[in-house]
Amino acid sequence: MSHHKRDAIDMMKELVELTILDEGDPQSFRVRAYEQAMAAIEAFEGDLGAMKASELTKLKGIGKSTADKLRELFDTGRVTKLEGLRAKHPASVVALMKIPGLGPKAVGRLRAELGIVDLDGLKAAVREQKIRVLKGFGQKTEENLTKVLERLERDGGEKRTPLSVALPLAERLVGEIRALPGVQHAQYCGSLRRFSETVGDLDIVVAAETPAIVFDKLVSMPVFERILVRGEKKTSLVTRRGLQVDVRVVAKKELGAALMYFTGSKGHNIRLRMRALERGWTLNEYALSEVEGGKIVAQETEEAIYEALGLAFIPPLLREDGNEIELADKRMLPKPIDGTKLMGDFHVHTTLSGDGRSSLDDMLKSARERGYKVVAITEHAEDLAMTGVSKDKLLDQREKIRAAQKTHGDAIRILHGAELNIGKDGSLDYDDEFRRTFDFCLASVHEHFDLGKEAQTARIVRAMEDPSVKMIGHLSARMIGARPGIELDMDKVFDAAERTHTAIEINGSLPRLDASASVVRDAKSRDITFVLTSDAHHTTELDQIQNARLVAEKSTIDPSRIANTWSAEKILEWAAR
Repeated sequence: MSHHKRDAIDMMKELVELTILDEGDPQSFRVRAYEQAMAAIEAFEGDLGAMKASELTKLKGIGKSTADKLRELFDTGRVTKLEGLRAKHPASVVALMKIPGLGPKAVGRLRAELGIVDLDGLKAAVREQKIRVLKGFGQKTEENLTKVLERLERDGGEKRTPLSVALPLAERLVGEIRALPGVQHAQYCGSLRRFSETVGDLDIVVAAETPAIVFDKLVSMPVFERILVRGEKKTSLVTRRGLQVDVRVVAKKELGAALMYFTGSKGHNIRLRMRALERGWTLNEYALSEVEGGKIVAQETEEAIYEALGLAFIPPLLREDGNEIELADKRMLPKPIDGTKLMGDFHVHTTLSGDGRSSLDDMLKSARERGYKVVAITEHAEDLAMTGVSKDKLLDQREKIRAAQKTHGDAIRILHGAELNIGKDGSLDYDDEFRRTFDFCLASVHEHFDLGKEAQTARIVRAMEDPSVKMIGHLSARMIGARPGIELDMDKVFDAAERTHTAIEINGSLPRLDASASVVRDAKSRDITFVLTSDAHHTTELDQIQNARLVAEKSTIDPSRIANTWSAEKILEWAAR
């Protein structure tokens, strides 16, 4: 993706977020206009930066006002409207909107009536029982907020940045650094490279001849709000969202040691250092070297350092101070999943879903381009407000899918499915008879997040027991950093999955990554099938399945337990069973 396109999408996302807060309405005319413009930008394949404002307005969904903002962004790196909204609504206030139960109107009222402008202020107001007396809130709202805040704190998500925010930023920064003259390598490290769900800050390691060129580029980027420190080899900056980014420039010969050190985890690094000391060596961010005399043993690549320590190369995903060093010592590390040989995707939306942004034809074309042999089209079922699809419209889509199947022939099998909604009591959309006519149904929780553990478990189990349900989608229904997952008795869920032969999805959408690596790891000894999905709403999102693959690899589950790795014949037989 070009930096113009990335900048434009970042701008539109921020405009949407701040305008929702400013107008107190996620469905306002201006918000919808910005969302349509963002969809147009995502779908456009050319160079936006080379287009005049008058040319930009010819793209469906982009009006004159948005076109002017885009040109202002490309020409100056700033947008006056955006800067005004940022000044009015600081990042700490925007963050409050992510808390379950607090919409833009509620955040506006808490700010106006109680002066709450950040998480600490909200916690204090809840603690002092100031919220229950506000009109439109009440004691129940306050009690729910107490629970949500406790869970966010317990999950460690409140002070950390979700992967969905950190990863696109890191990829953009690394991409722009790699393009600079004299840069030999650039890589984000830390918990992000280990594909942790949240990050404390962002570490980037660069091998370059001239550090100043790298740092000059960084300090000029509009994404940063302030510079904390600029040194000869390290610069630290803070983004507008409050994420600290530390960039270190090293000599090319030191790259392997630096990548290993700054990737971590801390516990993994300590155990490597102990292993080095046993051999009379020392390991730090510069090199693996002899204690006596300082002769360098290895430093340029991570592979060389692991090899010198008598270990198989340990992928960053696994460096979490579990049993990875023992497994590497015995050459018994888990098998990786080949991301280029996935056979299909089983959670895909089109424009028929209210939030879908690519047509059926475009989705099928993109699925074939990825080499898929099977794809399940799974629109939102009718009980989901705003985006659900009626029975008649799904029957109409079924005819279109049959026609498309004739066009595509044996190149790809198209399964007509649906993403059913799991009701409060575990009930599902449509009638039993109609549900059974689908080729592939998944069922997901989209509401009633505040029920107790027993009730949540019972509704999931009841959905699994329905003969039409092949898979449970995003099991915990969490949104990382924004909404804690529902509480489930996992032993009972696993028992039901085994009994009913219901698969569990690993959803690759970055805010979800659900089921999580820890849940999949806990299910390793169970006879449960997992399915990697993209949950794509646009053709560009089909690649999200690779995020699901990373979750599966992090869990160390055997690839044979992942349905997407099977042959097309086995998948189709399984789907029809």
